[in-house]
Amino acid sequence: MQAIDDLLRAAVAAGDVPGVVAAVTTGNDSLYASAQGVRVLGGQAPMRFDTVMRIHSMTKPIVGAAAMQLVERGRIGLDEPAAKLIPELGEFKVMEGRDANGEPRLRAPKSPITLRNLLTHSAGFTYDIWNLEMARYCREHNLPRAGSGKDIALRIPLLFDPGERWEYGINIDWAGKLVEAASGQRLGEYLRENLFAPLGMDSTGFYLTPEMTARLAMVHQRGADGGFTVNAAPVAQEYEFEPGGGGLYSSPEDYLRFMRMILNAGQGNGNRVLRPETVALMSKNSMGDLRVRMLPTQNPALSLDAEFFPGTPKSWGLSFMINEADAPTGRSAGSLAWAGLANTYFWIDPKRKFAGLLMTQVLPFVDTRALQLFTNFETRVYDEIAPA
Repeated sequence: MQAIDDLLRAAVAAGDVPGVVAAVTTGNDSLYASAQGVRVLGGQAPMRFDTVMRIHSMTKPIVGAAAMQLVERGRIGLDEPAAKLIPELGEFKVMEGRDANGEPRLRAPKSPITLRNLLTHSAGFTYDIWNLEMARYCREHNLPRAGSGKDIALRIPLLFDPGERWEYGINIDWAGKLVEAASGQRLGEYLRENLFAPLGMDSTGFYLTPEMTARLAMVHQRGADGGFTVNAAPVAQEYEFEPGGGGLYSSPEDYLRFMRMILNAGQGNGNRVLRPETVALMSKNSMGDLRVRMLPTQNPALSLDAEFFPGTPKSWGLSFMINEADAPTGRSAGSLAWAGLANTYFWIDPKRKFAGLLMTQVLPFVDTRALQLFTNFETRVYDEIAPA
């Protein structure tokens, strides 16, 4: 494992990332763990396994698990109209081009939005970061981003009919609102009682406690010269809605607990939070013949063009990306994965019964050097560590 340690140290020394935490685990045991570099460039505090980071879209699988708990309990129907719980979800219109004056042409969708659509990103919602039309629409209407936690950010038209195609978007923010509607609790409160506390995830939440703030890593923005500036954006501590699509803070230590729960078919820290058959359902393609597509950037400061393993067919579960064929790194077909905007990455390989994690705090998403570090790390894990 010395070669992997050397890989991480070299990345920090070369300025690829200011700091990084990487780990490999089975359902019960750690196979590898390393923390290198610092929490903020120029500082002294080292990266550690309890370092708190913005995990952005790695929030999504957690909220997906919460929604599936409520499906188990009969509180949400996976394939029923979501408008039964949130009537507003029955009022969204599909934007079908623009008229001669440049105004959106809107029509009723051909089918209702369901929780399955939301968890598989096939409801018709998009993100302004990766969709040209939505970027224009948000500029014209001066809309904040969904991560702001402002309700107005979710009032956007659908860009296609539910179930028509896959496109990454604000879907899990709405899934989080379904969790609230079905449970009668704020999303963070529900997650804390039903996932974080049972799994021992004590450093995960939408709001930073003073103790979490003391362990917080800063996000760094890559400049044109390849160097970093510290992103000094204010930390949101008040939300109109708690963003289920990307609002959580967590630590590598905590996120490994969530990954182990998935590996252990719904059980973690001595507690069962999901049924085995539910985890099996979450881990399968849930959108039929639709496939994941490349995300073309509309905001290079936040993301480059994004696609994992171009040329490898990818579907979506409830709610993970699934590679339908073996990946070039060695990742088995049928593995579950996703990532966060600040270059946090994970994958779960059910066939080989282990999972891997690499977390840093760098923008833009899929930054060339950060993504190459993750790719090299995963490849070496399969070469040197992964169970047969």
